[in-house]
Amino acid sequence: MRAGWILLALLLAAPLAGRAEPQSFKECPDCPELVVIPHGEFMMGSPPGEQGRFDTEGPRHPVRIKAFALGKTPVTVEEFLTFLRETDYQPRPCNHVLNLTWRSEGNHLAYPPGSAESPKQPAICVGWKDAQAYLAWLNGKVKGEVYRLPSEAEWEYAARGGTTTARWWGEAIGGNNANCNGCGSPWDNSLFAPAGSFGPNPFGLFDMLGNAWEWTQDCWNSNYTGAPQDGSAWIGGDCGKRVLRGGSWSNLPIFIRSAARSGGDAKGQDFDYASDAGFRVARSIR
Repeated sequence: MRAGWILLALLLAAPLAGRAEPQSFKECPDCPELVVIPHGEFMMGSPPGEQGRFDTEGPRHPVRIKAFALGKTPVTVEEFLTFLRETDYQPRPCNHVLNLTWRSEGNHLAYPPGSAESPKQPAICVGWKDAQAYLAWLNGKVKGEVYRLPSEAEWEYAARGGTTTARWWGEAIGGNNANCNGCGSPWDNSLFAPAGSFGPNPFGLFDMLGNAWEWTQDCWNSNYTGAPQDGSAWIGGDCGKRVLRGGSWSNLPIFIRSAARSGGDAKGQDFDYASDAGFRVARSIR
């Protein structure tokens, strides 16, 4: 099976111009569906003239990305509950005042936080360490250490899908392209949309912008001075915080851009530290 996958990866991991349609796969019944992301090079960060730009998005710099695979959607409520039921893992509350948390009660009983109403919604109220626990469980199923969080550079490259505009669909926020506070969707500034409610980007990925913030592997740095240019995660800086990408249902459109970024508490000590954060699975191609 592994040898077959390597052959498939070599055939599909061509530059964007040589690919007709995005290719997806699942390695096990409980594994998220992944999309093959081709290797390439892009300019990471936002240009000085981009509307809504923050200083944390520069300096703009070239980055080379190796082929990898990324979740077609964020990990969903349904997928995260499968993990909790099999492991009895107990995440920390993401809102200590309201005790907003996933509940694992043993004997294969697990429940999502009150805000997660649909099994197809993205799994939110998930901390960085919770995402790492899910990935360790997933790697146990495939007998390897291939599943991980994407690096920040991989995430932005995948979110852009070969485009250079503020958003993969263009410069303007438009209408009903994503879920945010001003995106013109039925869920705007109200609740999370089910995964896949909007069209895919050119790489075949859904919900890369809006709906829920997504954890990456990188430690937080306030700008890109000294950042890796090989697509690897930046494991230097403030590692008590990790980079979040994509924006959420309650954010204004200036946060719903491919280059927008934020730092989130990875230790789970801040109030309301991950109430609108989830994650997307990446897979190395060896």
